[in-house]
Amino acid sequence: PAIYGHDEVKQGILLQLFGGTKDKVMVGGGKIRDDMHILLIGDPGAAKTRFLQNVVELAPKSIYVSGKSASGVGLTASAERDELGEGGWTLKAGALVLASGGIGAIDEFDKMEDSDMATMHEVMESQTISIAKAGIVAKFKAKTSILAAANPKMGRFDPNKLPGEQF
Repeated sequence: PAIYGHDEVKQGILLQLFGGTKDKVMVGGGKIRDDMHILLIGDPGAAKTRFLQNVVELAPKSIYVSGKSASGVGLTASAERDELGEGGWTLKAGALVLASGGIGAIDEFDKMEDSDMATMHEVMESQTISIAKAGIVAKFKAKTSILAAANPKMGRFDPNKLPGEQF
């Protein structure tokens, strides 16, 4: 609320916070997801980070990560050796699994590696994370709405180019 203007952005984020109709089934039997994903693209200083931080404060089960420091494993799940137990392998949930039922806020999305972005496709489409590491095959629920923020390709918008060329 302290950010002036950006009424369309605020309305979109508000709709994301409340989500859609749960368990909506189409005529053919397919289910419609009730979550939506938003990518905010704007010049530096356009309050994108503030929007993400405010959403994380408001929404329960929400997690904020920065694209500079987030990896695909950190977003999904990792396999680690259990030092305290018998030395076997355990799976550790990543940010998008921990935010299941809430919002995963990803800042500096444009700074992420392409391979790390690709790990989010399953989460965004089927709301699960399938993992096969260290002889463990598992599937995590990740019913997470993603709110991401990024800068244009060249760091700032060029008024002489079409917006679509700069994403």
